[in-house]
Amino acid sequence: MILQLDQFKAAQRYYLMSQTLVPRPVAWVLSENASGNFNLAPFSYFNAICSAPPLIMISVGKKPDGSEKDTRRNIRERKHFTVHIASLASLEALNKSASPLDENESELDAFDLATTDFDGFTLPRLADCKIAYACELHEMHIIGEVEQAVIYGEIKSIYIDDSIATEDDKGRIKVQVDKLQPVSRLGASEYMEPGKVVSLKRYY
Repeated sequence: MILQLDQFKAAQRYYLMSQTLVPRPVAWVLSENASGNFNLAPFSYFNAICSAPPLIMISVGKKPDGSEKDTRRNIRERKHFTVHIASLASLEALNKSASPLDENESELDAFDLATTDFDGFTLPRLADCKIAYACELHEMHIIGEVEQAVIYGEIKSIYIDDSIATEDDKGRIKVQVDKLQPVSRLGASEYMEPGKVVSLKRYY
């Protein structure tokens, strides 16, 4: 089967891409709106793109009515945001936080999610997430016929819960994935639970 994407509408292309580019990590993004409330939303068009400077990327579309999503506006206006790596225990809340809420209604209150101080950063982090990135807006590019905001965030610091951290044989910090239990995104309404970890010798 060969699919020529110029024969499909944008929504169909999105479906095909999200069905085939799997699994994808999920950025659970906390940002602050103008009234001081916190917004929380998941994005699976997300990954690391550079280490000098340390940059991650999230791609944010628009709301169904064509207006700007809260996360995009908050980051554009206030520059700082916190990105979390969600664990299996948080999957239900992660999924619910994708639901559209009123601009001044916080997902943290709606889904009873606690935050804690992120030392040295202006925004908090989710108390129950074992990995969090304190990020500052590096650049934002608007691309596409169906407009997407590609947001480049510079990581200022990383929180790693001590319960999942160890050292490898070179003395580097190593995350124990079996203890983190990260979830990943598939297509449509599907997510993937963490499975077996395979370790192979590197030849480069």
